[in-house]
Amino acid sequence: MTDTTIAPEIAGYKPGTYVLDPAHSEVHFSVRHMMISKVRGKFGVKSATLYAPENPLETRVEASVDVTSVDTNDEGRDGHLRSADFFDVENHPTMEFRSTGVRLEKGEFLVDGDLTIRGVTKPVTFDFDFGGFGADPYGNYKAGATAKAVVNREDFGLTWNAALETGGVLVGKDVTIELDLQGALQA
Repeated sequence: MTDTTIAPEIAGYKPGTYVLDPAHSEVHFSVRHMMISKVRGKFGVKSATLYAPENPLETRVEASVDVTSVDTNDEGRDGHLRSADFFDVENHPTMEFRSTGVRLEKGEFLVDGDLTIRGVTKPVTFDFDFGGFGADPYGNYKAGATAKAVVNREDFGLTWNAALETGGVLVGKDVTIELDLQGALQA
């Protein structure tokens, strides 16, 4: 059962607007390769803003990821991922997320929102964990969080694949997205 009327207690939580600290934030992903292993990669986060009102369940998030920064430790693969076969970065250089709601279920935060990849927008739910809040040595008040979701890449028009002689395909459909984020409270 979800209750969005009772504000949960979160140690150190301060309402306000938190802006992404890109030096301490990353977006990681993994996808099955040849049906036997996983390829992992990351993107640079372009921007993210967390609007945190008194009630954490009314929090809103807006984020933009620089898809041109895709890095899987293989330049050839990264170039293919940037091409029209996958992300088509020439026409769609960013991935966007806009939250539509926050829920608390069985003690866990879920953030619902619209994810746009390659010009296609679909609803997605992230498992969200407030990592904590606190002041850094320079007097800035910071918030940390992690989030995770699994999406079907084909839902976003990322349909390129190759059949394998042994059966199956080169690239799996399900992509796990993991976020490690840190933001600073704005004055």
